Amino acid sequence: MTESEENLIIPKHLGFILDGNRRWAKEKGLPTLEGHRKGFKRLTELADNCLELGVEHVTTYCFSTENWSRDKKEVSYLMDLFREMLDKTIKKFHEKDIRFVLAGRLQDFPKDIQEKATKAMELTKDNKSLTFNAALSYGGHAEIIDATKKIIEDGLKAEEINEEMFARYLYEAGQPPLDMIVRTSGEKRSSGFMLWQSDYAEFYFIEDKHWPEFDKEQLKRVITEYTSRERRFGK
Repeated sequence: MTESEENLIIPKHLGFILDGNRRWAKEKGLPTLEGHRKGFKRLTELADNCLELGVEHVTTYCFSTENWSRDKKEVSYLMDLFREMLDKTIKKFHEKDIRFVLAGRLQDFPKDIQEKATKAMELTKDNKSLTFNAALSYGGHAEIIDATKKIIEDGLKAEEINEEMFARYLYEAGQPPLDMIVRTSGEKRSSGFMLWQSDYAEFYFIEDKHWPEFDKEQLKRVITEYTSRERRFGK
């Protein structure tokens, strides 16, 4: 680590809204699906880079609850990429002491993906070096609704419910809130990403890069920007 890197404040939890896979492919004259493949390759690189720089938790917004309405061919291709990730990437994660968490509605996926994801989470549950959360079939409203339903199912009384208790029912239970959310490709909105966990998160919008172009140097720029921010938490 260089002297300048030693002076960086490393966020505990980074969130990424992965925007621009299709636009990147179009600009390169490639099929749309190639953009998704390149984008998924970046996920493995992101995990490695976060691990190297000392980020403890990362959440990537890979597939929203609304994305199911996309073209069937595109959705099918994305499902195959998820399968590939669960078959190959998770083994590499485990070797590097990375914990994998699927943050979203697991029940929405085909049965084989449900089984693969469950096995991946079980295999890596005790890993400590980095927690990699993949927000799949995720929606901020959906997460809050699902948490509320579980609380009702568990029969908690109104006086037992507070912020700490509610957080235990979220997809990323036990993990710290987001410190900074990064969105690529010039879009400037949250798209319902981690509504509960992002109440005091910093936002960093990258206008000149699509997600497939996001690399280690860009991650360093994100952390440098985070270091420059003054976080007051409403005080």
